[in-house]
Amino acid sequence: MSETGTPPSPIVIAGAGIGGLTAALTLRRAGHEIVLIDKAKALSEVGAGLQLSPNACSVLDGFGLLQDLKALGHQPDNLRVWSGKTGDQISKVRLGSYLLERHGQPFIVIHRADLQGTLLKKVEATDGIKLMLGTALTDAKTGDAGNLVCTYQAGETTGTLNCKALIGADGVWSTVRRLIPNHKNARFSGQVAYRSTLPIDKIPAKWRKDSGLWLHRDSHLVHYPIRSGEQLNIVALATEDWQDETWSAPAGKDELLHRFKDWPTDIRNLLNGPERWLKWALCTVDANGPWTHGQIALLGDAAHAMLPYMAQGAAMAIEDAAELANHFPVETENTAAALRAYERTRKPRAERIQETGFKNAKTFHMSGLPATARDMVMKFSKPESLAARFDYVYGWKPNQALPS
Repeated sequence: MSETGTPPSPIVIAGAGIGGLTAALTLRRAGHEIVLIDKAKALSEVGAGLQLSPNACSVLDGFGLLQDLKALGHQPDNLRVWSGKTGDQISKVRLGSYLLERHGQPFIVIHRADLQGTLLKKVEATDGIKLMLGTALTDAKTGDAGNLVCTYQAGETTGTLNCKALIGADGVWSTVRRLIPNHKNARFSGQVAYRSTLPIDKIPAKWRKDSGLWLHRDSHLVHYPIRSGEQLNIVALATEDWQDETWSAPAGKDELLHRFKDWPTDIRNLLNGPERWLKWALCTVDANGPWTHGQIALLGDAAHAMLPYMAQGAAMAIEDAAELANHFPVETENTAAALRAYERTRKPRAERIQETGFKNAKTFHMSGLPATARDMVMKFSKPESLAARFDYVYGWKPNQALPS
């Protein structure tokens, strides 16, 4: 990391989450000086697990990070689909070696903090990236010379940065998004996610290797190993109102068990295991809204927060970062045009995958005859064909080869 002070005309990235850290690396490799700011005084990723599908790994592989991520995560051979009504296995979807052979990259499930920590180490070891924590972006305006002037607050200090572009990687409740005319606000989806983890030796052996997806009326559950296979990540999702004052809050175990009271005993025992649960309101940002304005652009959740029903939120932010760098080489003279080209390239894909998540939400939460028909189709589908349905997701690679 550069220790020589603020570069004269950097790209400023607001938000040092997964998307912001990846963008810092891709844009730095394109030749730009980077200032990466985050309002947190120390980076600690909330939540628990996420899925790094081959499309995300194709970007991370370019930084030489896959071996570390493989060691920190887990590579399930299959996604096993179960009935949350009967407890029976419905089908399975091939992952592991099948996706590696098909797309040339692995499928890794990993703790968010492990991914963020790996990216952070790479950022800290990269000259030309200045990381400023405890720093909140407050405004950005065009200066007299046509440059962009970003205003920030760091404790009691107010400062400014002259920059060639501002990238908003600051999440669902993005401050940068408010600077874009006619932007789309985040909206509560009517669904919530309860998240926790358990030591792997506290769960049945049949759930310790593969990922699991359980389907039931107005709810579903996902679990998979993380932390080198030593913990199980559990996410229970349901259609539910949101009554808390904040968008995440501790959840009582009794509340969760009541919500899943008609599920199989094995699942209720699993949910009874963790002592602490967090409940999250699932909010979305319409991907069809504007992502850019002049020298300002959004990526990741700030541009297109998705329901997690295709498990592509982190992957889309990683893809955004790679595509942004491809459209914005250091010799770019017209920053606004480059950012518009990035938006035009990325938006159709983000819209499609966001819509896939909405469709999956309806499919996962079916009941009655529609659920029976869904289960029959899955039961008689080959595991390989179920995986191949998402070739358009997993087969993505950056438009240009990113040099090592």
